[in-house]
Amino acid sequence: MESLTEEDTKAGENYISIMEKNLKALKQTTDQEGPAIEPEKAEDTKTVQNGYFEDADVKDRTLSDYAGNWQSVYPFLEDGTFDQVFDYKAKLTGKMTQAEYKAYYTKGYQTDVTKINITDNTMEFVQGGQSKKFTYKYVGKKILTYKKGNRGVRFLFEATDADAGQFKYVQFSDHNIAPVKAEHFHIFFGGTSQEALFEEMDNWPTYYPDNLSGQEIAQEMLAH
Repeated sequence: MESLTEEDTKAGENYISIMEKNLKALKQTTDQEGPAIEPEKAEDTKTVQNGYFEDADVKDRTLSDYAGNWQSVYPFLEDGTFDQVFDYKAKLTGKMTQAEYKAYYTKGYQTDVTKINITDNTMEFVQGGQSKKFTYKYVGKKILTYKKGNRGVRFLFEATDADAGQFKYVQFSDHNIAPVKAEHFHIFFGGTSQEALFEEMDNWPTYYPDNLSGQEIAQEMLAH
């Protein structure tokens, strides 16, 4: 009644008449059929991160994109820290069981290089408790097409040291195609040639910043 104006009172309005008008307005919103609710559209998966891009968008990169101190994720797979990730993937996709995902990533992550420390022009590989450090130069990039139709870019570096051995040729893949600071990366290395490394598709040792715990890395994986 406090909301009634003097004009309303003079027009004969009262509490009941106001409520009846409110009810009529309310019924118009509940009794009439509204527009159909469209189902949520599937998220577009054809992104750069998933391997869909134009050749012209691929740009050269420097070693500084990967500068930092990095740790292999393989030990966290071995000690069971990543089991939650594989369980999540199995439930999310239904493509493989948890055990099958673990076997797939075991083959992918496997390496005896536990840490890699990188500057703007050097890489230090820690293998079996021993450190091997070399100077590198950028030698180009290579676009690879995978079986399922998406693509990836590997950025190629070559040691200037004659005695670099199995670390002579190095390739990075971090799902980016232009200069940007890497948040993690897959790496390929060998002593034969860059061309020989292009053939490697099943083993892609993966590295995250060494200040992250295994649980934090697992959470990063679940978020992506």
